[in-house]
Amino acid sequence: MRQYRAPRGGFYDGAVRILDEPEWRARAESHQRRVDAWIGPHLERRQAGTPHPVEDFLFDYYGYRPGRLRRWHPGAGVVLAGASGYGADYVDTAEGSTLDVERLLAKRGAMVEWTATLLSATASRQGHFGCFGMHEWAMVYKLPADEVRHAAQPLRMPPEEIAAVVERRGARCSHFDAFRFFTEPARPLNTLHPTRERQAELEQPGCLHANMDLYKWAYKLSPLVPSELVADCFELARDIRTLDMRASPYDLGALGYEPVPIETPEGRVTYAAAQRGFAERAAPLRRTLLELCERLLDGLRVPAG
Repeated sequence: MRQYRAPRGGFYDGAVRILDEPEWRARAESHQRRVDAWIGPHLERRQAGTPHPVEDFLFDYYGYRPGRLRRWHPGAGVVLAGASGYGADYVDTAEGSTLDVERLLAKRGAMVEWTATLLSATASRQGHFGCFGMHEWAMVYKLPADEVRHAAQPLRMPPEEIAAVVERRGARCSHFDAFRFFTEPARPLNTLHPTRERQAELEQPGCLHANMDLYKWAYKLSPLVPSELVADCFELARDIRTLDMRASPYDLGALGYEPVPIETPEGRVTYAAAQRGFAERAAPLRRTLLELCERLLDGLRVPAG
């Protein structure tokens, strides 16, 4: 990797990294091999019409197309030596292809700023680890069996027993995009009332869904962030989803998932320990995303001339 001094003015006011062609091609191939292990089985299941409630969730819920996840980008401030016409968001220079950051930020500056605000607010708080995954239970509370989200999967206990667990434990969900899927009867049982407008006020770093959403913020920032970071966030979200469903009222034993029975004291201890582990894994990813957002915003504020 080399550096050169960019002309004054605009985002590249200073040193720009140059990736030699063998290096960036190796990184691109490594990234594609990594994500193909997730994408390939998903596409096979989609073609066969056999959805998987854990492995397909990130593709279905977040809606980021597999082809876009597979496409490698170096991030802002990097020149791909020897490349020409690398993509629609790139410009060619004498050194190679590089992202047209100024044009991208002209369209996405407000989104980058909002994302930075949310990431900073979330990182500033203490994590809470006492929710025990009750959000998944609240999503099936008092629903007919044929209306539950994953109706193809059996439940671990009768609906009346699920309802009793929810009523006994209540819920303390701080994440709007989980809370909005609660059944109507379950919503009053939540100690908080998350809304989209209160998202930056309520999100906290112990929340499984806030940590899963690092994947969303990473791909929304793409191609301005390195694709390896997007893949790191995907991998974390995939592992979190596994715990999410193991702690749910669904019985996924036929798919090879042992339940985490949060209706028992032992299950709650297991869940909270795993939740803490995910919060520790998420912290450096959140910090890196925030630093990249701040760097982009600093570049946006550099006066031309």
